[in-house]
Amino acid sequence: MLRRTLLLGLGRGPLGRGLGTHRGGSILDRDGKMSEIKKKIRSILPGGDWNPLYDTSYLPPESSDVVIVGGGVLGLSVAYWLKKLEKPRGAIRVLVVERDHTYSRASTVLSVGGIRQQFSVPENVQLSLFSIDFLRNINEYLAVADDPPLDIQFNPSGYLLLASEKGAAIMENNVKVQRQEGAKVCLMSPEQLRNKFPWINTEGVALASYGMEHEGWFDPWCLLQGLRRKVQSMGVLFCRGEVTRFVSSSNLMKTASGEEVNLKRIHEVHVKIDQSLEYQPVECAIVINAAGAWSGQVAELAGIGKGPPGTLQGTKLPVELRKRYVYLWHCPQGPGLETPFVIDPSGTYFRREGLGHNYLGGCSPTEEEEPDPGNLEVDHDFFQDRVWPPLAQRVPAFETLKVRSAWAGYYDYNTFDQNGVVGPHPLVINMYFATGFSGHGLQQAPAVGRAVAEMVLEGHFQTINLSSFLFSRFYSGEKVQEHNII
Repeated sequence: MLRRTLLLGLGRGPLGRGLGTHRGGSILDRDGKMSEIKKKIRSILPGGDWNPLYDTSYLPPESSDVVIVGGGVLGLSVAYWLKKLEKPRGAIRVLVVERDHTYSRASTVLSVGGIRQQFSVPENVQLSLFSIDFLRNINEYLAVADDPPLDIQFNPSGYLLLASEKGAAIMENNVKVQRQEGAKVCLMSPEQLRNKFPWINTEGVALASYGMEHEGWFDPWCLLQGLRRKVQSMGVLFCRGEVTRFVSSSNLMKTASGEEVNLKRIHEVHVKIDQSLEYQPVECAIVINAAGAWSGQVAELAGIGKGPPGTLQGTKLPVELRKRYVYLWHCPQGPGLETPFVIDPSGTYFRREGLGHNYLGGCSPTEEEEPDPGNLEVDHDFFQDRVWPPLAQRVPAFETLKVRSAWAGYYDYNTFDQNGVVGPHPLVINMYFATGFSGHGLQQAPAVGRAVAEMVLEGHFQTINLSSFLFSRFYSGEKVQEHNII
């Protein structure tokens, strides 16, 4: 039944076969007609050039082929690949709606900027392998004429994952998958670990896996600004505002098994303008939900999850805000320049920050410890009680560390299986997702944006098959079992 429903939803064909609004005619045709109307108005008004009574330059356009909800790195990546892959050039109008123009609450800029291939699911390894290639060659992708080149500040120090006796077999299997996908990862015994990194206490460590290339960390702000600069040069439009409503039509259909399903298509997005009571309706053909930690709320606006429990219509997008702390500390006797991004069996992690014996790190809380996501205040007791003890046990020099600052950021946490949601909704047939990555969205954004653009333009994934990341798995109960979630 589900397969049939999905076929019904996707049977419309890819976006590239003809963009149009619900009133008929393409958006480009509509713009031409508007231009002619304005010329006629000018010709009958006295006094030369016609000027509108009000400044509307801050408003979004009245129509856009694609509206992307969320201007973080995932939303911008989708915008980039839509314009990169469009045929012919200039065929698609893309609007990005972002309510936080400062990005002060954005997951992108509040992350620690890590990138790794050490996952257990092949698709995650493939996503990160492409993304690191994108980052290493960023100016081939994101160069803008007459602007300075981007410096992503990539630090290729690798990831070092430590496993206890209990987790050693899983680590071995994970590394086998990673190598099969082309990642260069080696396994290390406790003795090898001590020889290479003498500052580590190997007590309780049975095995370690170390990324020998294409892993490390980079500057998230640089990637965000580079993508934004590039897509603007490609003609992508931006609006500072919040999506508050979708206007859609419904079509009741029957599946092969006789079950009735309600297919919906969004025709209009209502955007509330920042610091204003005004809103602007924007006609559209496609909506991309890349709203990060708020994408579950955006999905609800489209009616997703509002049907009877246990049905596809009643299946929610299980993505919610989760608050995570990042701490910056100084330790003069701490590990040196060769320090990788270390992940302890306890879940505590750290990496070097700069050249002055500063370090970034933290630890995800248990379900019982989840903090209130209603604010971005930092719990300093969490560091004292949960982060510092395993840090000092693993790196004895950290006994004398001094915390210098800290901040909190949001995960777009997928409560179902902590993996991304990519592609179209089976019933709201023109809403596509790029969300739910639960902490690894930044590092996979270049590849995810390409995958979503392929699905929109061609109707299927072309380069990396992300079918296991489709929304339909929440209804069927098929989890993506990723062991390396940090």
